[in-house]
Amino acid sequence: MISDMNKDINDFSSTANTPIRNITALQLVNDMKVGWNLGNTFDAGPDETYWGNPITTPAMIDAIKAEGFNTIRIPVTWQYHMGSAPNYTIDPAWFNRIEEVINYAFVNNMYVIINTHHDGWVVPTYENQTQVTDELTKVWTQIANRYKDYSDYLIFETLNEPRQMEGPNEWTGGTAENRDVINQYNLAAVNAIRGTGGNNESRFIMVPTIAACVASVAVNDLVIPNNDSKIIVSLHMYTPCEFSTDINSTFNWGSDSDKSSLEAELDAVYNKFVKNGRAVVIGEFGTFNKDNPSARAAHAQYFVQVAKSKGMTAIWWDNGKYTAGIADTFGIFNRNTLTWACPKVAEAIVSGAGI
Repeated sequence: MISDMNKDINDFSSTANTPIRNITALQLVNDMKVGWNLGNTFDAGPDETYWGNPITTPAMIDAIKAEGFNTIRIPVTWQYHMGSAPNYTIDPAWFNRIEEVINYAFVNNMYVIINTHHDGWVVPTYENQTQVTDELTKVWTQIANRYKDYSDYLIFETLNEPRQMEGPNEWTGGTAENRDVINQYNLAAVNAIRGTGGNNESRFIMVPTIAACVASVAVNDLVIPNNDSKIIVSLHMYTPCEFSTDINSTFNWGSDSDKSSLEAELDAVYNKFVKNGRAVVIGEFGTFNKDNPSARAAHAQYFVQVAKSKGMTAIWWDNGKYTAGIADTFGIFNRNTLTWACPKVAEAIVSGAGI
């Protein structure tokens, strides 16, 4: 049942205030179960409605939880809400609004991920490294200080899909320079978070590969900051791309070959990370709406099921666009009517997680 819309969002559930637990990253990821992204909202520009989505309300998050999702990822772009060098001071009003939505989730006993998302100043080149490292350190120090008293149900993610825009192999591994600099950015962000003390000394932190991609060169060159046991690898998997992100290509999915290919991709991630004790969250996955609900549901259910069997939690990318037959329609939830625009897909995701 959807919980009371009139609840006091400041009356946090135990998930917000519990002490940091003595659990491993693998245990935490298992408990996250399955998730949903509040996409194209706080990552959209100057305000949360800039890309056409409505103001986020407690009732929206209540509905997400009621469906069975246990984790919400809240992508956040900070660059429109902070001052210039040398301090890069973040607007308190923006901090307050992000915290309101975090609390909507905590009232529902959910895990929450917040990150830096679409911040265009994060350029992974040696030429930009000194300036970006300074800015990234100051931004993450402020974020970490602001939310340091929350329990480990709040997870920080250092970067989203960091890459050199329009650079070589932008989405498939970039250059050795790009990968090296991204490793240094992840390290700087983690050190900034840890340096604020309190719960942040042992908070779980997600770090991505270049572009958050699963290309061999990307996963092989990823360096875990300080070999920190509380670090979780953040990956995005829109696979197979012909089915997931090409509006004019494959409309069907579910053959034995389809399943074995997906299993092989997830196996590669498992063998690189999870098998060796390093937790993984697939922070984004999803498929375009090609008016093919059964195929999308089959893919979503199997993706989550196989990922879960290999110790990984998957989080659906929902950007609020769900009209069939056009590109970029990853949305499955109608935020205006608080109903599921693609109910088969939503049910399949939750079913795949065994909820």
